[in-house]
Amino acid sequence: MTHVELTRASSDATVCTGDLRSGGSRAREARQGCLGDRDGESSLESAAIPHGEARHRPKADADRWCSHYAVAAENWPPPGGTWKIIHVNGHESEDGDAAAGRVRAPNIRDVARLAEVSYQTVSRVLNDHPSIRPATRDRVTAAIAELGYRPNPAARALVTSRSRTIGVLSSQTSQYGPATSIAAIELAARDAGYRSSVTTIATTDATSIRAALDYLLSQSIEALVVIAPQQRVLDVITELSFDVPYVTLQTSDVTERHGMTTDQVLGARLATRHLIDLGHTEILHISGPQDWIEAEARMQGYLEEINTADLRTRAPILGDWSAHFGYYAGLELLRFRDFSAVFASNDQMALGFMHACREMDLRIPEDISVVGFDDIPEAAHFAPPLTTVRQNFVEIGRRAVALLLGELKGAQPEHELVVPELIVRQSTAVPPPEHRF
Repeated sequence: MTHVELTRASSDATVCTGDLRSGGSRAREARQGCLGDRDGESSLESAAIPHGEARHRPKADADRWCSHYAVAAENWPPPGGTWKIIHVNGHESEDGDAAAGRVRAPNIRDVARLAEVSYQTVSRVLNDHPSIRPATRDRVTAAIAELGYRPNPAARALVTSRSRTIGVLSSQTSQYGPATSIAAIELAARDAGYRSSVTTIATTDATSIRAALDYLLSQSIEALVVIAPQQRVLDVITELSFDVPYVTLQTSDVTERHGMTTDQVLGARLATRHLIDLGHTEILHISGPQDWIEAEARMQGYLEEINTADLRTRAPILGDWSAHFGYYAGLELLRFRDFSAVFASNDQMALGFMHACREMDLRIPEDISVVGFDDIPEAAHFAPPLTTVRQNFVEIGRRAVALLLGELKGAQPEHELVVPELIVRQSTAVPPPEHRF
């Protein structure tokens, strides 16, 4: 059985609803006057029919509904004038679609009809216009919920010349930091009435970066977030001209007007200072890869704190962020054991180094202290739980969106570094006696 809603062709305000049945004997003629004339008056005439009996909704619904009208298929269409079908099973239908069962989603005019407002008013509600009265807004919102209406972004962009889309360019999405930031950007954008479009560059050469940017710009994005930690990516971004505001979640220059990031130098200094305060004087640093902005900043923070404490400077070990590297680097470094503590540039390399310590029958933290960076969710469950530096990736993503939306409204951007936090757990302690001075 197909439920339909009808309107007389002569008046969009006159609506009837009923069930169109696929078979059965010819029904006796049933005619009903429909509700919806201009002065709100209505009448109802009906006769019993084989598939049920006529029913009607309360008079309070007279502005948008009339009585149900059940009719056998062979009696279609109902008597009483020229009719057109406007809904089938709750969805608006083009003329002639009902019999074939074809439906389409409700549109803005359905919302307007149900909420008793103009479609322009519905549009103002959708665009959060300040002139809308609360009662009208509530009525339109209720109609949207009842119909399950979803605005069409493409149609909306044509009318408003705005896509309400924030583009996200990322060189990777698998690691914890970028993935968490992207999720935060999507949530913050959605809360502000925007959607996000994410594209990932396969390589960091100039051609791939330009192709990814062209893809995003072809979607008429209004703003851009760049999550690409390599310096060469930012170099290409800087060379290109943009007509949309953008922000990068990594920067080598804290004064960079497009940067929004954690204070990586401060985080590294906090980690190194923690080990120094415990009494360690021989501290190794396992760094991230060259050309990675965060790796360079953390190395800088480590060296600054070592110099401030007037300790012996040791060349950092260049890694690749992986636990695999941390493990094999640890096996090699532990052959000499001329240090008492390690600051790894991320938690995964710290995990690998801790694995190497166990294989060499060294205890953490009794024999060697280990500090990581990022505070990934698993860090609290390492054996032992890892002391590390926490980055608030969610806050970084939220601030990036807020900054871009402010720029779109004409506000002057304020780029404030997010302050990291040292999380002290059970992987650090005072050095063993042979390394105390």
